[in-house]
Amino acid sequence: TGSIRKFGRVDHQDAFLDTFALERARGITIFSKQAEFMLGDICATLLDTPGHVDFSAEMERTLQVLDYAILVISGADGVQGHVQTLWRLLKRYRIPVFFWINKMDQPGTDRQELQQELKNRLDERCLYFGKDQDSDTFLENLAMCDEGLLETYLETGGIGQEDIRRLIRDRKVFPCYYGSALKLNGVEEFLDGLARYCDCPRYQEEFGARVYKIARDEQGNRLTYMKITGGSLKVKALLSGQKGEAWEEKVDQIRIYSGSQYQAVQEAAAGTVCAVTGLTKTFSGEGLGIETEAEIPVLEPVLTYQIQLPPECDVHTAFLKLKMLEEEIPELHMVWVESAGEIHVQVMGEVQIEILKSLIRERFAIDVEFGSGSIVYKETIQSPAEGVGHFEPLRHYAEVHLLLEPGEPGSGLTFDTSCSEDVLDRNWQRLILT
Repeated sequence: TGSIRKFGRVDHQDAFLDTFALERARGITIFSKQAEFMLGDICATLLDTPGHVDFSAEMERTLQVLDYAILVISGADGVQGHVQTLWRLLKRYRIPVFFWINKMDQPGTDRQELQQELKNRLDERCLYFGKDQDSDTFLENLAMCDEGLLETYLETGGIGQEDIRRLIRDRKVFPCYYGSALKLNGVEEFLDGLARYCDCPRYQEEFGARVYKIARDEQGNRLTYMKITGGSLKVKALLSGQKGEAWEEKVDQIRIYSGSQYQAVQEAAAGTVCAVTGLTKTFSGEGLGIETEAEIPVLEPVLTYQIQLPPECDVHTAFLKLKMLEEEIPELHMVWVESAGEIHVQVMGEVQIEILKSLIRERFAIDVEFGSGSIVYKETIQSPAEGVGHFEPLRHYAEVHLLLEPGEPGSGLTFDTSCSEDVLDRNWQRLILT
């Protein structure tokens, strides 16, 4: 879009948003980054998130502040398992999605086959938005995604741009664009599509913000990354929260990042994604002002390891330092096992272990090793049991008995009632199920 002077390349270790040495060396994104650019007359903020499965919890944290998502798929690989995981997450957070199918310059890639795969494995409303197709077929396919629009189309023979925007915003259609980022094939068409079909949200006048990430800059200042979701935030404003002990702290600085550089501003309006200094009690997922707390993340680590410290290292001091790292990477769930005198940590996989070793060495000058790992597991019941709960709201009394029975392993939780309506009225049964 003309916002930076030269193209970076991952394989040349000069990608604009891979600002950490570890990211450049490995050629992967580890931490989500921010960049500002103009999309036509829209000021857009890009949040670049990791694609590697070991860092997908970092990606999930950003979902709570997105207006739209761009799901990047390799044309050479098609829809893989991790893509389906991301798709389920985007559905859970109700985020409208644009598809960019990349690497279409590689031999063996077939647009029609890939388009069919997207329809079969993700959603049949994934539609090709390329300009090289028959406009009548395109409009018919669009009209089929919404009953009301189908009636309008049959009456008028046309579909307005505002209708297409609404379909995308309501997750009733998912535009697909194809090309090669490296060779800039199809990129302009894709950016035109984004500018044409993205809607700027309307925000409330009362202040609200959603915290999605905690980090530290090179000087060690604690940064609270947030999206302003209502009103505005000014420097020296007092913010407060209720988690644990109630707190109130002053905003020292508001930074708008683009890559590794930032611009300090006096005020951030609704819609702005910024980093704030001066806050020590915030956490990822926290809602400030009119915002409530975020949903509990879906992606959780599956492995637990013991962190082995060098002999000369004081365990308690090291644990306090490592807890600082947990603020930035909450899924680590660091625990001090007093009976064994050990620090345990949960991780997503082997690559994350390597990155953590490097981070701990770089940040705290401690060379740690990871002991043998074990799978994190959850317990369930093996045989039927009766559970009893009693409730006393507003001086009324109710007692509910639930029959708990084991389901198939991995099948999740099912709630049902087999109580006759002659015995208990339908709306009471519904209330209990809720």
